[in-house]
Amino acid sequence: MAQIFHHSTNTFSKLSIFGAVFILALLLWLFGAFSRSSYATQAGVDREQPVPFSHAHHVGGIGIDCRYCHTSVETSAVAGIPPTKTCMNCHSQVWNSSPTLEPVRESFRSDRSIEWTRVHDLPDFAYFNHSIHLKKGMACEVCHGRVDKMPLMHQQASLQMEWCLDCHRNPEKYVRRREDVFKMGYEPPADQLAFGLHLVKEYKIQSRTSCSTCHR
Repeated sequence: MAQIFHHSTNTFSKLSIFGAVFILALLLWLFGAFSRSSYATQAGVDREQPVPFSHAHHVGGIGIDCRYCHTSVETSAVAGIPPTKTCMNCHSQVWNSSPTLEPVRESFRSDRSIEWTRVHDLPDFAYFNHSIHLKKGMACEVCHGRVDKMPLMHQQASLQMEWCLDCHRNPEKYVRRREDVFKMGYEPPADQLAFGLHLVKEYKIQSRTSCSTCHR
């Protein structure tokens, strides 16, 4: 029987197969790179707010403690957004006629909350509890970054599952003493791993990596 296909067809077939595998691998790599990019995660993107609240000024400049505004962070799953009354504790006297703060004064007069733009927005299927992380020596700065240097708040970390799992698998790299969890600009000790392992044992930190830990 006469040969139907030319010998060059074998070469073309092999090139097609290898080319398809290469293109598929490239597409997977591009998808992974995109999913980790700031465009997808919104990490590092400053969020405009109805009132230009500056953490750099209030935390870094004045030295206000996180807990003054986020009152429930040590006892609740959520850190809490401060009511307008908290702002007015100071701004009834300081900058009390500034046009910039008129939305704050109007919120206080009308008893209607300011609609802040959420910065750290975990998906509904992911459970996170602020209080337990603080009790185990995980600092605000570890997740939220140097908020004392942020004129406008932005998301520091990707908040992706692989980022969470890195800490859950290796808590000794990030843990610090409980009295330091609210400190900005913390300098870890030179022997952080050994120190961290000591704190992991002292605080009874478990490497919780099962699905049900966060997906409940």
